[in-house]
Amino acid sequence: MKKKKRKFSEIGHASTYSSRFFSEEVPKFVFPKNSMPANAAYQLVHDELDLDANPALNLASFVTTWMEPEAKQLIQENLHKNFIDHDEYPQTQVIHQRCVTMLMDLFNMPDPNKGIGSATIGSSEAIMLSLLAHKWNWKKKNPRTTSQPNIVFGSEVHVCWEKFARYFEVEMRVIPIHKNRYIVQANEILQNVDENTICVGAILGTTYTGQSDPISEINQALVNLKKTKGLNIPIHVDAASGGFILPFTDPKFAWDFRLEQVQSINVSGHKYGLVFPGLGWMLWKEAKTFPEELIFKVNYLGGWMPTYTLNFSCNSINVIAQYYNFLRLGKKGYKNIMQNCLKNAQYLASLMQKAGPFELINKGERLPIVAMKLKSSVKKFSVFDLSHKLREKGWVVSAYTLPKNAEKVAIMRVVVKENFSHDMAEIFFKDLQDSIAYLSTSLKKKRQKKRKEKHHPIC
Repeated sequence: MKKKKRKFSEIGHASTYSSRFFSEEVPKFVFPKNSMPANAAYQLVHDELDLDANPALNLASFVTTWMEPEAKQLIQENLHKNFIDHDEYPQTQVIHQRCVTMLMDLFNMPDPNKGIGSATIGSSEAIMLSLLAHKWNWKKKNPRTTSQPNIVFGSEVHVCWEKFARYFEVEMRVIPIHKNRYIVQANEILQNVDENTICVGAILGTTYTGQSDPISEINQALVNLKKTKGLNIPIHVDAASGGFILPFTDPKFAWDFRLEQVQSINVSGHKYGLVFPGLGWMLWKEAKTFPEELIFKVNYLGGWMPTYTLNFSCNSINVIAQYYNFLRLGKKGYKNIMQNCLKNAQYLASLMQKAGPFELINKGERLPIVAMKLKSSVKKFSVFDLSHKLREKGWVVSAYTLPKNAEKVAIMRVVVKENFSHDMAEIFFKDLQDSIAYLSTSLKKKRQKKRKEKHHPIC
């Protein structure tokens, strides 16, 4: 019997760069007709992704870009597990619950066994889920009201807060920041709350400057309001950036469940929790106050199991990687890493303060964030020019304007993570100085050229 000849496209591997797939157009907008060898497909995608920035030089992102080889091995071993399949993968759910309980302990829950919590895709989902729960609690307290619920927060919040308000029809009472102050104050909160406020949002480390709202003062103001007017308004703390830092570097600093009105917290495991994206955590002080209407029970995956996240299917790897970090590092390990991050951020801030053109907004005091704007005397270039020039060296640094009322303030922000060493800070600063010198000189030459052309026009 004649053996059927296999097509070239069905062969698993072929000579990589000598094959026709590297001299012909790759389908980009239509579904490909034929197959190609595995190594050719891999190399095409791999080479295209080389155009992305180097994650190790990404100082714009809070997201973790490095993990230990053992963590990567666990991730590789569990890529195929669907986290929601509790019946098929029961031990993963046990590990998940351990993480929740450990976080409740870390955030000073009065009784960790009375709380409720869940992993989420990121802090955005955790925030939306928590705020939705606060809305349902408000509805229960006001079953006959025709008033619209509202939520109070500062304009320095992450965009997901505004998304929640629009998606779930809650009035936003946004407190604007000021030209020289980029967080809210307790008295401003009190001026905006009323009987229809579902909760107040307080930020532990804003994405704009890394500064934090005065959470303890906001809490005390709301406690006083409860005593004097009977309004019991909870606080949701967005600890996406700072929740994995302050418990280790300043454990006496009160921002968490120690405060009476703090009812819910979100934190990002994929930021300073040191796990690859995407992983967030939602924590609720008392399970009995989390609305039952938001908890669904399904059995089509095997046994009966509760689900109360906005998302359903997701991978198990980030929860497992988070548990690895908790076991591997413990409080001592996290403290060492976060202190290193703070030291390196403060060292970079000290270098930048001597550089001349910068006015520092955050020097890495509480969070390892260095935020700065150019002095008003600097006219030759902008932070956007500087960010663009640094990109030529491979550095990714954020440059942006602040929210309404301070939109004329343009700043740069450097996020110092675990893999940004003292040595890297010096290399970055040297490249920063070179970029400043180039921009100052090149723009001066351009102006001189324009003046010459004005007096000696080309015919």
